[in-house]
Amino acid sequence: MIFICAGRCSVEILINVMSTRQLKLKIITPEKLILEEMVDQVSLPTTEGEITILPEHIPLISGLASGDIVAVINGEHIPMAVVSGFVEVKKNEEGVTEVALLADFAEHVSELSDEKIEKAKTRAEELKKFRRNKEHVDFEHFEAELERSLTRVKIADKWRNRKYRK
Repeated sequence: MIFICAGRCSVEILINVMSTRQLKLKIITPEKLILEEMVDQVSLPTTEGEITILPEHIPLISGLASGDIVAVINGEHIPMAVVSGFVEVKKNEEGVTEVALLADFAEHVSELSDEKIEKAKTRAEELKKFRRNKEHVDFEHFEAELERSLTRVKIADKWRNRKYRK
């Protein structure tokens, strides 16, 4: 992005102009659209490591790893638990950066109640026991369920005492 100033430009003006830019974030699972909102930035886990996407980011397609997606709007954090999928970053016709996350599972941290977390812990323990009995396990289903349960627990613990937008 190039800024041309007639006369003097202060750093504050440039920061203010740049901070008004946002990107469009869409989080989609096979079941439903989880979030569609204009955000200042989004941090997410990819298969290559964690990245933060800002407006004007270069086009990108990457695999999603399990972990937390954290969108930021006006300084407020919006954390989500996510389990695998893909992310695409591109500019639309209006020049707005769009981030589309196609996830196997995604859930806002506020939806992870203590009851759901306890169920996820119990389910993870059950699935670990099934792992030992290799004759009766659908490994693909098992791995997905275990990953989902463990991610829910990990992200809920991480955000338990932090402030975030619900």
